[in-house]
Amino acid sequence: MFNFKKIIAASIILLTGCFLMVLEVRADIKKELFGKMPDGREVDIFTLTNKNGVEVRIMSYGGIVVSIKVPDKQGRTGDVVLGFDNLEGYLKGHPYFGAIVGRYGNRIGNARFNLNGVEYKLAANNDQNHLHGGLTGFDKVIWAARIDGNTLELSYLSRDGEEGYPGNLSVKVTYTLTDQNELKIDYFATTDKDTVVNLTNHSYFNLAGQGSGDILKHRLEIGASSFTPVDSGMITTGEIKKVVGTPFDFLKPTEIGARVDADDQQLKFGRGYDHNWVINGKPGTLRLAARVDEPSSGRQMEVWTTEPGVQFYIGNFLDGTLTGKENKAYKFRYGFCLETQHFPDSPNKSSFPSTVLRKGASYKTTTIYKFSVK
Repeated sequence: MFNFKKIIAASIILLTGCFLMVLEVRADIKKELFGKMPDGREVDIFTLTNKNGVEVRIMSYGGIVVSIKVPDKQGRTGDVVLGFDNLEGYLKGHPYFGAIVGRYGNRIGNARFNLNGVEYKLAANNDQNHLHGGLTGFDKVIWAARIDGNTLELSYLSRDGEEGYPGNLSVKVTYTLTDQNELKIDYFATTDKDTVVNLTNHSYFNLAGQGSGDILKHRLEIGASSFTPVDSGMITTGEIKKVVGTPFDFLKPTEIGARVDADDQQLKFGRGYDHNWVINGKPGTLRLAARVDEPSSGRQMEVWTTEPGVQFYIGNFLDGTLTGKENKAYKFRYGFCLETQHFPDSPNKSSFPSTVLRKGASYKTTTIYKFSVK
């Protein structure tokens, strides 16, 4: 005889599973295999789309934003971030294209810091300094991925001692593409031991389209009255300097290339712009940090963040040796970065906003990249 109770139970389980699958499809996030690591581990890529046809692709390796496709003033969609067509391109080495950067974005001087009376020595991967998390930072690990509605959630456990940092750090980064053409990035972390944390995303943008030329005609506005000068090793001096009267004044929309070759010691140290601006307003509140537009395409991007600073970098070390998507070479200043952050070398600068995360406390920051047509 048929066991109707078992049949009904099985049907409910089957229908529930189908419903869950439908939910995943309706979330407008598609998961595909992007490639395999040399040791055979699989790397997935997730495609986020909204009702306006904006598309963002993010992979589990490094949490890397592989592409962002947005329309121009003619309605033509183009990819506005630098990167590669396949996983192999990223594995060969690159300047952090699109990656999640951590534990500590930017530089820590002499690759060491003191916390609670203990000196921690970090991996030195930028001359004698520590840069973007070290030799194997968050940009070079495979993140666990989960789709939650219209959000991609990536998580990673950074073990105590990894790259020299103290504490087991549990990290979660979520990417959400809204119907307002915003890519919203939320960063979360907790630790079982006092440590330092400074997470960011390192996408290189070109609003005219990736690989289409330099970004010097882009017009930039940064909501910052001050910046943090650096020494010849690109380590912050601890000073906070007013931008007025300097080439670092972007309080009004200004072409990126307008003053980049000025006779200024700071520009010489960075081979151009590669500095941290102190964003106006109260840190911890979501506010407009920067706005960029590109006249030929009409594309505009706003950067909103809760962070106290933003690193503006213009690809001064791109030299044409990297061939990116669509077989396009990435030459000098073919992309710019706006990396929201705490200030560089904060663990060694007591006057800067603290990057210490205490045991049992929670780290949370938010950054939004919003695209439109001007």
